[in-house]
Amino acid sequence: MPAKRYLVTPGPTPVPPEVVAAMSAPMLHHRGPEFQAIADRVRARLGDVLQTAGDVLLFASSGTGAMEAAVVNLCSPGDRVLVASAGRFGERWASIARSYGLDVVHLRYAWGEALIPGEIAARLEEAGGVHAVYVTHSETSTGVVHDVRAIAERVAGSGAFLVVDAVSSLGAVPLETDAWGLDVVVSGSQKALMTPPGLAFSSVSAAAKAASATAGLPRFSLDWGRAGSFGSTPAVSLVMGLDAALELLLGEGLEAAFDRHRRLGRACRAGAKAMGLELFSPDEDRSAVVTAIRVPAGIDGKAIVRSMREHSGVTAGGGQGELAGQIVRIGHIGHISVSDVTAALAALELALAAAGADVERGVAVRAALAAHSDPVRA
Repeated sequence: MPAKRYLVTPGPTPVPPEVVAAMSAPMLHHRGPEFQAIADRVRARLGDVLQTAGDVLLFASSGTGAMEAAVVNLCSPGDRVLVASAGRFGERWASIARSYGLDVVHLRYAWGEALIPGEIAARLEEAGGVHAVYVTHSETSTGVVHDVRAIAERVAGSGAFLVVDAVSSLGAVPLETDAWGLDVVVSGSQKALMTPPGLAFSSVSAAAKAASATAGLPRFSLDWGRAGSFGSTPAVSLVMGLDAALELLLGEGLEAAFDRHRRLGRACRAGAKAMGLELFSPDEDRSAVVTAIRVPAGIDGKAIVRSMREHSGVTAGGGQGELAGQIVRIGHIGHISVSDVTAALAALELALAAAGADVERGVAVRAALAAHSDPVRA
């Protein structure tokens, strides 16, 4: 009998049957009225999830495409930008900006640390003339969810645009685009929005949209003006799938979805701690996207991830960059239940025990289920 498979990476995430069914519907012409109605509904629903009345633009790309678009549509050659990073995806902002010849002021924190809003504000004032600030909401390489609301409060009034990577956070943890004063928010389909990879999108404030008219960096397929009207053939089936996924998410309700993710994060952290393992990501409710767990000294984290997949059918994430071989990352966003989390914890326990690690056996699942159902913490 084929082995049961569990996907608990922080992306791509499992896709609900309703989304698969929507993507299997007969192909529509992207200029026809039926698809245009779906695309309009998707933009409106994304606006509801982003909590914005501003424009929402769709791209046939990964989230990185929307990140690049947020650079080329806002900036001109030589513009000074501030990037605050504490992991792989925060550093991607700096890489994109440098590739376009921008003057990058890089406030770099150690991987796993949280961005400090006051320090961002101080660097912004010290640098002077900063055109835009680029930050990451959920840093999936470390499991840290940064306090974007507090960062926005400190950036407000500076004259700089605030651009946020919410690729993995959107739909999993609170994010209020208009209320927090976020100029551009970028995200993607393959994380908490439960759709296969291949779609990215951006919310763009009126001020950011106006600035794009005079921005001097080259762009074509990533031009915000073209994205608004589907200047080229869009990913029709993915848009249809995203429409179904957004219907599920909004039908559940954003607050209910945020609570579901908080409970799953609590369960995962509780199970890891019960085994005697050390968390790398913070032990706090904000860390509801992915739990990063240190592997014990002398154990190869890459081998643990491989063992989980080969022997238990559980595909988790490993460490990236400087964290390679040091951590295991269990994602709990999107179409994930507590049963998926407990399966991942059990697989981690088996893999560590087989590798000779001193972990307490048989306690992780009980601790996870207790934390998930605790009415006091909930």
